[in-house]
Amino acid sequence: MELGRKQKLVVVKTVDFGVYLGDRPDAGETDRVLLPGKEVPEGTKEGDQMEVFLYKDSSDRLIATTRTPALMMDQVGFLKVAQVTKIGAFLDWGLEKDLFLPYKEQTKKVHEGEEVLVSLYIDKSSRLCATMKVYHYLKTNSPYIIGDTVTGVVYEHSDNFGVFVAVDGQYSGLIPKQEAQGNYKVGEELTLRVTQVREDGKLNLSAKQKAHIQLHEDAESVYEIIREFEGVLPFDDKASPEIIKREFGLSKNAFKRAVGHLLKEEKIELKNHKIYIR
Repeated sequence: MELGRKQKLVVVKTVDFGVYLGDRPDAGETDRVLLPGKEVPEGTKEGDQMEVFLYKDSSDRLIATTRTPALMMDQVGFLKVAQVTKIGAFLDWGLEKDLFLPYKEQTKKVHEGEEVLVSLYIDKSSRLCATMKVYHYLKTNSPYIIGDTVTGVVYEHSDNFGVFVAVDGQYSGLIPKQEAQGNYKVGEELTLRVTQVREDGKLNLSAKQKAHIQLHEDAESVYEIIREFEGVLPFDDKASPEIIKREFGLSKNAFKRAVGHLLKEEKIELKNHKIYIR
């Protein structure tokens, strides 16, 4: 009998408060699980086979249900936060007992009512719990090729690797560190371009368009931000990379290319280490 999965079990004993199920007709008391009476179909008798889902009840006892939860082992999906407590959050997954999401398994602070991308795991106490660290649960057999446009949800950041993205909420993707210009938030949905399909099937992604399209978009973005500075940017393209990234979300080279493009179009001018709209 497997926790967190649907499986076919046999009715081995009928009692006033339900039926006991086992993986074989002669299953002993230690190899049985209760299906509560309110979930037992009328006319059920010993020897009948039933498909059920196994989890732990509020007293940590193994229990069966004929309901299908919104998420099972080896799956990844979005669940709504039902409650946030001092020990973690509880998620609505369609069963009587909500699913526990410990604080240590959260990649950001969650709030009641929001939907979070999670998978299931079995903790040290043999209980089903949720985790937002879904890297090891995502698929690597996506149908996408280089150049495809995809949508995905940010689920984790790494200072060493970049921004981890669940493409279509189920495939493993990464915006590499050198491509991850900008402020990406966990839970944010992005439209991205596939730049590489790695040997292991995982996708490398970029928020940037092809070079000529990206240059035009960067230039427009820079122009609009200068306008927000009331038409005068208090520094030019010789500013530090940190300042440029903070204000524009661009690398210094991308910023210099955008400024060069705007100069060529005569939309801006450089004077006294500042940039002015013409």
